[in-house]
Amino acid sequence: MKMRIKPWKPFLQMLCYAAALLVAVCKPCGAQTAASPLPANPDQVCARGAQGSTAPEPEDLRSQNGVLKVELMFRAVTGKNGQTRYCYVAKDGTQAPNLRLHPGDELILLLKNEAQIPHGISAQTMNHPMSEPMPHSAKMDGSSASDPCLGGAMTAATTNLHFHGLVIPPVCHQDETLKTLIQPADPPFEYRFVIPKDTPPGLYWYHPHPHGFSKAQVLGGASGALIVEGIEQASAEAAGLPERVFIVRDQDLVNPDAAPVQTDSMPAPIVLRDAEGDAINTGTGGGKPAKDLSLNFVPVPYPEYPPAVIKMKPSEKQFWRVLNASAITYLDLQVLFSGNPQLVGVVALDGVPLSENGDVAHGTIWKSHIALPPAGRAEFIVKGPTEGIQASLVTRTVDTGPAGENDPTRPLATIVASRAAPETHSRLPLTSQPVTARNPTDGTLVASTAPMLPAHINSGWLGEVAPVRERKLYFSEEALDPKDPSSPTKFYITVEGEKPVQFDPQATAPNITVRQGDVEDWIIENRSQELHAFHIHQIHFILKEWNGIPLDEPYLRDTINVQYWDGHSPQYPSVRLRMDFRDPRIVGTFVYHCHLLEHEDGGMMGTIRVEPTPGK
Repeated sequence: MKMRIKPWKPFLQMLCYAAALLVAVCKPCGAQTAASPLPANPDQVCARGAQGSTAPEPEDLRSQNGVLKVELMFRAVTGKNGQTRYCYVAKDGTQAPNLRLHPGDELILLLKNEAQIPHGISAQTMNHPMSEPMPHSAKMDGSSASDPCLGGAMTAATTNLHFHGLVIPPVCHQDETLKTLIQPADPPFEYRFVIPKDTPPGLYWYHPHPHGFSKAQVLGGASGALIVEGIEQASAEAAGLPERVFIVRDQDLVNPDAAPVQTDSMPAPIVLRDAEGDAINTGTGGGKPAKDLSLNFVPVPYPEYPPAVIKMKPSEKQFWRVLNASAITYLDLQVLFSGNPQLVGVVALDGVPLSENGDVAHGTIWKSHIALPPAGRAEFIVKGPTEGIQASLVTRTVDTGPAGENDPTRPLATIVASRAAPETHSRLPLTSQPVTARNPTDGTLVASTAPMLPAHINSGWLGEVAPVRERKLYFSEEALDPKDPSSPTKFYITVEGEKPVQFDPQATAPNITVRQGDVEDWIIENRSQELHAFHIHQIHFILKEWNGIPLDEPYLRDTINVQYWDGHSPQYPSVRLRMDFRDPRIVGTFVYHCHLLEHEDGGMMGTIRVEPTPGK
């Protein structure tokens, strides 16, 4: 049995002495009032909903006159159970607001880090396999300047932001996560960028990405939705529907010592734990989960799983945007009426409308369940039950492999049909508004009611472009001491032919170099016995093959599962991905990694440098 290091236990113990972080967000064009003060009662800092309560809708912050200006700070508190909660808070005190923009809008986000974590807490003090951290005031270039763009010490108090799924430049003040490290002593740090006019409409998200500490901050609740408007252009069936945003987050077990619930049909399986203390996959569909889940901050804790409540008018159709903001938990979502699966109309995955060779005007696919890896997003049409029908939203068990964490079947919410159900905060437009699209023939801009795709895609659909080269990468793991199965585990993602090494944040040479304008095929193998989720910043890709079998799924994604190895088959599980490096906005250096954040923090990450096309 493979074991892994418990890197966060010392971290959580030390955080008991930490003061709270502050987060405030200003609404656009509003009065410049002071941020919501830190509550005197620690239980009110990053407060969670009551078990069994109605899942609240996140508040919307909308762009006005083409601009959304937001002031953002962290808040955090260590609760009585030793768990640390993180959150983003608006000026009115609401948590994790939805950032809503249109293509072409500008986002100006001021991030103030007010974490008060004791000095000396670093990845090294957490027994984490990273390079020796630099002094708190030192920078990667050896200077003592306070510019967060120059990097610095990575500690429990360090943070930054990643705008997951957006195709924007990987440079400081936009979407750079390698050197952009914001410390508590730094002044408010400005993120400023324009949502490209050709950004596909859909669900994106924002979350912290400091290497070595991403899991702790995301597991604590630091995440929120970013919505690019216009999804009704991709599905006539979705136009005019009431809209909901649901964010599923995971957290450490509230009741870690409780025994699994035993049923008449299935005895409670024996609980085995890895070195982190997380429950290992039982392969039964039940048993103790590795993590608890919540729906819009309403906890659904093990072992009883009291579901949150979703209220809908009887037989009402709604458009749901669902984000799996979990740090390590896989989801397989399903809507049940009286225990029977219902079809939902999937319109978009990973922020991009479903398409057939780029034709996103005909992209609603009806499915009985939707698998979402950590960081995955799905947007779909749901028809609610009639009054009196027992209905629920559940996540089905996910087989993560013999060395993976346990993700059993469990409810997320009870869906209640009531004529008194409140109206949703948002509703999609009834008709598609004219937008500016690029003519693929001559590059001119023309009015259109069809959703846009990036100009470089219009010039040739990714699935039909011949790749200039093929690369193979693979996930692997090994114990620090091969003779001791309980010793810390080292995590790798390696380019074939290279020696496996854990990610080093101070390394200057990229693992992969490509040229802007190229299209490549990447084969990603999994040589470990647990499921991994491959993700790359700045671009999307198409899944071309699954375990060597060609697939007809021409949908753009940014995160994909790679099946675990069974330990004896001569062929490793793999996916073939067509990678798109044609967009000129992505020139620079960014990362690819497993989106199970304990794996990413543990070294399962690499860098890629996109070189500019000669003469440009």
